[in-house]
This record gives sequence, C-alpha cells and structure tokens, in this order.
Amino acid sequence: MKRASIKDIARIAGVSVATVSYVLNKKEGSRISEATQKKILEVAQSINYTPNKIAKSLKMSKSKLIGLIVADISNDFYSNIARSIEDEAMKLGYTLLIGSCDENPEKFAKLTELFSEQQVDGMIVAPVVDSDDAINKLIREEYPIVTIDRYLKNIDLPGVMINNFEISEQICNHLLLKNFDELIYVGYDTELPHLLDRQYGFDKRAEKSGTSIKRILTGIHHITEEVHQQLRDNLDLSKKTAIYFSSNKLGIAGLRYLIDNNIKVPENVSLVAFDETEAYYLFPTEVSFVRQPLEELARESVKLLDNQINSYAKEGRRVTFKAEFIERSSVE
Repeated sequence: MKRASIKDIARIAGVSVATVSYVLNKKEGSRISEATQKKILEVAQSINYTPNKIAKSLKMSKSKLIGLIVADISNDFYSNIARSIEDEAMKLGYTLLIGSCDENPEKFAKLTELFSEQQVDGMIVAPVVDSDDAINKLIREEYPIVTIDRYLKNIDLPGVMINNFEISEQICNHLLLKNFDELIYVGYDTELPHLLDRQYGFDKRAEKSGTSIKRILTGIHHITEEVHQQLRDNLDLSKKTAIYFSSNKLGIAGLRYLIDNNIKVPENVSLVAFDETEAYYLFPTEVSFVRQPLEELARESVKLLDNQINSYAKEGRRVTFKAEFIERSSVE
C-alpha cells in the first residue's frame, strides 16, 4: 500500500502543500488557524499518517533553512548578491537554498512550492511579472517572505531595494549638464515597478529641462538582438549623443554593438550603464556605471527575514538604499 504523503493530505484537506508542511513540521503555535490545523491533523490520521509522527513534527525546531529565489542567476548582480546573502545567512546559523526562475512566473511558483516542501523557515525573493498569485498565496499562509531588488504594486511586504527613481534622475541631470544633442534611454518593455522607476526618473528630469529623449525598450528575451536592431535604427552619429543603459544586460548588449560597429566611446557616443560587472572592464574605455550596495542589500534582507521568522508581521517596512554613480571616461 502506498504510504500517505503530505500531498495526499493537502488534496483531501483542500489546502496547499505548503500549509500542510507548515502545520506538520513547525513548532507549536503555528500561524495557521486552529480550524485548519485541526482539519489537516484529522485528515492525516484518517489516511494513516500516524499521530506519533505528527506530534513529533509539531515539536520540531526550525529547519534553519532559508530560500532565495532570483530572477536570473546568470546575471552578475544576482550571482554576487546570492553569495553575500549566503554569507550573512550563515552568520545567523541558516543554510541557504537558491533557485533561479529565469523571469518565468510558473517556475517562480514552483520554486516557492518546492522550498515550502523543503520546510525552509522563510524566503527572500526577487518577484517577476505575474508572480503576484504565488506571493499572495504565501502571504495568506503567513509564510515569512522578504523581497529583494524588486517589489510588486499593491503587495505590502518587507523588502530591500535601491533608489531607482532618484539615481536615474541623477544620471539624466549629469548628462544634461554635458549639453548633448540627444539622449537615449535603453530599458525594458515591462510592468516591473523598479524598472519603471528607472525609466520615470530619467524621463522626469528630461521633461523638466525641456529636452527630448529617445526611448528604446526591449523584451526580457532576445536582448542582444533587440538592442542591436534598435541602436541600428535610432543612433545618429552626426549628433553628440549619450546613452543610458538601465541594466547590466542591456549595457553589455550595447557595448557589443558599439565594438562590432567600430563606434568609439566617448569620441562618437557617450554612455552610462547600470550595475558593476566584470564585462565592463573588458571594454577599451572605462565605463561609467551605477553601483548598487550589494552587501548592504544582502545584510538587511537577511535581517528582515530573520525578524519575520521569529516574529511574523503581515506588513513590513521596505528599506531603500542609495546607489552610487561612478563616473569614468565613457562620458565626455
């Protein structure tokens, strides 16, 4: 006879696997309602998920595991911050499990379910487009969760991020002072608020000055091809032009186009790119970039999650750190 599993309990009780896992494997005083706990335990008993195992599970201490879900682990930003989060987590006695959802909401949801089954005490997540349902599910179950780098509108969670709007305003202002004939903003066609903040900050400062800008927006897939095509269509080398690449992936794609077409920086075009990445140091000109405070973001995200694990609160503060503009020779 097949041994009863928590998936069987979840199906019969009409709750999620995460809820069953939480009830069966956390300390007494679970945040799941008493009625739901009772129902889960009754179902478990009815399908021979033995009472002794349940009692033992309810008395277990925390797993000391936490989960991290990033949008794309191949991105230098996320790989570097994952390392910093791992270091900070270890200081508090946690082991970090890492998942990369590749900007895919279905994969994001599966990772949250997987981490729940692995009995992680909480999760640090970088939300992706259409991940609201998966996150709201965790919130309903009062699962400790903290956002990093990104946030979602209408979902109030503790989290950490940078001042995307303000740093883009600052970049635009810096370029305006150089009296360029044309400014080009390169960003994503997206609904993610943190990326829109970068776009709106740049736009707002340009509008105040009465300067028109060209806006190049790409999808999150086929970035290199789209950036190359857009620059081919929009870059006018007869004008004194500056380009702001609002992510490191966009920046790298743009640098490849300039190299392939023998466009000199800053002689033919000036540029600023987001994030610090080793790829910039392979470019013949020192690239001006926006540096994010990775260690501070990691430290605060782990601190916020640890607080949620030990004293859960439905609403939490979002901590904003200041990014830094590093001016180098790519802007003339």
